[in-house]
Amino acid sequence: LGSISKDVRNFTADFADATDRHIDAVADSIRDVLASASWLPPSARPAPPSRPAPPSIFTPAPPPTMLRRAAAWLSRNRAIAAAVIAFFSTGGILLYRQKKAYGRKRRARRAANGARKEVVVLVGPPAAPATRSLMLDLERRGFIVFVAVGSAEDEAAVQRERRVDIRPLPLDVSDAEGAARAAERLVALLLQPQTAFQGAAPHALAFAGVVLVPDAAFPAGPTDAIAPALWADALNAKVLGTVAAVQALLPAVARFGARVVLVTPGIVAALRPPRHGVESAVVGALDGFVASLRKELAPRGVPVTQVRMGNVDFPAGNVAHHAPRPQLPLAGSSVRGSATRELHNAVFDALTAKRPPGVVRVGRGSVAYDLVGKWVPEGVVGWMLGVRMGKGRQGEGSGARSPVGLIEEAEVARGASADEGGSDNGLGSTGFWEKVEGGNGPEA
Repeated sequence: LGSISKDVRNFTADFADATDRHIDAVADSIRDVLASASWLPPSARPAPPSRPAPPSIFTPAPPPTMLRRAAAWLSRNRAIAAAVIAFFSTGGILLYRQKKAYGRKRRARRAANGARKEVVVLVGPPAAPATRSLMLDLERRGFIVFVAVGSAEDEAAVQRERRVDIRPLPLDVSDAEGAARAAERLVALLLQPQTAFQGAAPHALAFAGVVLVPDAAFPAGPTDAIAPALWADALNAKVLGTVAAVQALLPAVARFGARVVLVTPGIVAALRPPRHGVESAVVGALDGFVASLRKELAPRGVPVTQVRMGNVDFPAGNVAHHAPRPQLPLAGSSVRGSATRELHNAVFDALTAKRPPGVVRVGRGSVAYDLVGKWVPEGVVGWMLGVRMGKGRQGEGSGARSPVGLIEEAEVARGASADEGGSDNGLGSTGFWEKVEGGNGPEA
């Protein structure tokens, strides 16, 4: 009986569902006929039945992933994407090359028996910070360094180093005949076979090049306050002395295919601030001379490189070199120069590279201030230095001290006697009080 009642219940439910569907279909048919009947007024016609939309055969797209969104953004902003990619790729390549060049060991070539064979002539005041630092560094890297000396004091300064491979080379540029004889003696030494020790096979020396480091101490101040004698001393010692040294050593350089490297200050010459006419004139003359010399010696296969120095801090008893520092906004700023290793590496590469560049910039500010001096309008540069046109002294009547004002204060503190005597007295080339760095010698 239970199964019969269940079957009856299922049958009646199915019959009722079928009847409902049939009645709905009949009602829809009648409604369609009445809705389309023309004999009924529009107000009496029933509304057509709403039919559900057929199911879509397409599934909705999933939300875009991060990769798809990035690809879409790159497609919409191709110019920006190309600029960003170029910037980071170029920066990465430059950083990699700089790290690789900075980390590699730089040593001079040696003879087959291990003796030194590379010879460098260093022309500059032996007691100057840059000259002494380069002298010791080149000797430590395996060169035989001859330092040009023109007086007994310079020769004593070289001998005080007590290094076997740092030797004085008497070269008085004021005596043309004596300088020529000194160059001939150098050529004879280079041609003479050398013996490192008894029983060793003789070897020949190789002339690597001449490194010229003019003195970086310049008188600074108003043009009408600098005596003509100081102008004459600066031009004779730094410009004519450099030209005379090149003239004396050029036959040896051309004969042995050596290099010529000139190290000059770069910041003041690039900005040309007021009260620094002597340094601007001297460095400008050296720039023109080395550019002309480079083109003159190029057909003879003699590379000429100019190293333009920014702010470089020399260690142990050497003052922070040439420090034209109009970039320092306040006295006692913590801004420091670059390590001397940058200068050492640049000079070594100029002497040994297969294709040395014509101009190398080293030191903090050497590139930035060179670009500022070349591309920024002169009025903007003057405003950066605190120059006020038609106002008398710079910064007069203002509580803020301009960089030029700092230069003037340092010059006043230095005193007129130091300028007239031509002595650096532990000060930088432009009258700044210089900071003495700790350490026991120049960096490797």
